[in-house]
Amino acid sequence: MTEATTGEQFVFDPFQPGFTDDPYPHYAELRERAPVHRHPFGFWVLSRYADMFALLRAGLSVDLRHVSPDTLPDGRDSVTGAVEPVSGLSMLDVDPPDHTRLRRLVSKAFTPRAVAALEPEIEDLVDGALREIAGAGRVDLVEALSFPLPFTVISRMLGMPSTDHERLRELSGTLVRSLEPIVDTELARAVEAADAEIAAMTAEAIAWKRRHPADDLLTALIAAEDGGDVLSDDELVAQVVLLYLAGHETTVNLISGGVLALLRAPDQLALLRREPELAGNAVEELLRYDSPVQSSRRITLRPYEVDGREIPAGSFVMASLASANRDEAFWGPDAERPRLDREGARQHLSFGGGPHHCLGASLARLEGRVAIGRLVERFPRLELDGEVEWNGRINLRGPERLPIRV
Repeated sequence: MTEATTGEQFVFDPFQPGFTDDPYPHYAELRERAPVHRHPFGFWVLSRYADMFALLRAGLSVDLRHVSPDTLPDGRDSVTGAVEPVSGLSMLDVDPPDHTRLRRLVSKAFTPRAVAALEPEIEDLVDGALREIAGAGRVDLVEALSFPLPFTVISRMLGMPSTDHERLRELSGTLVRSLEPIVDTELARAVEAADAEIAAMTAEAIAWKRRHPADDLLTALIAAEDGGDVLSDDELVAQVVLLYLAGHETTVNLISGGVLALLRAPDQLALLRREPELAGNAVEELLRYDSPVQSSRRITLRPYEVDGREIPAGSFVMASLASANRDEAFWGPDAERPRLDREGARQHLSFGGGPHHCLGASLARLEGRVAIGRLVERFPRLELDGEVEWNGRINLRGPERLPIRV
């Protein structure tokens, strides 16, 4: 067993031109040339499906406080996305037993039955958006459907009081940069400022909800209790911010990226029109083909071996979900193209795995199935109407603008 050095010829470089438009050729090279890759900046990148599947279930840490400074030379901790939103108190940022307790409390208010009950409302929202799209004829799908649908659903689900939604959207777009590699100190300061402002707005919403309880998720979170244990005020703010951001930012990418994939694969678009009952599996395949969240993090608490190489304790490991989802060794020789009737498509890693498997996966699947299925059914002449503009993100990657004509 050997420990990797920084002398590898291939270097993972998400900042190279064109990466955020199409990172998949780079991921393919990573799997081929350096599947267990130690970057010169000290963090590690895993890119193969089998390695990722094991890593996500290995009981490693997500708490950035466990990253050893010795593993990140030259103060390179910023490239790991080490700006912790809302004081690092969300489920995304803590380990058991705190993670277990938080997830158990939040799950009480986020049940599959509650999500399933949202389907008629989601259908109404989608149908309303499609009517407006039909009237306009040509729209940006992100602005017309992909963003407003999950934004409205999670806002209503939480029962958020009236607020400045445009400002909240702006802050949300800045705050999710905390999940990106950050090498710009000015951007880091902007993320921290957005974090403080959105936390203050959330605290005000919680205080208002305590005075005006209702049948909604925010009220349920306030009341959530397990064996006498309740969420502290700071923990409550952190979970609400996480649910709010995760509840819409990632689904925007799912809907827009999924529709784009279909428009670029007309045979699959035609298949979905012929067999609309494939919509559920189609969403799984589209999640595999272009993951809304491209990577997840883990921190080793002890030496961890992968393919005969030892990753030292205290190392930051980037689990490239998007790369694993295109790994030919697992998915077969057609991994680089979407196939809506693919058996086992649900085995994708886009929702992570293990204890930190995405709590909102069922909601994302529901929104994606309804939005994409009804869009395709409603508009038989759906087509691209110009160049796609990407959002420039490395992790929460997706179209910023998707012009379509119906």
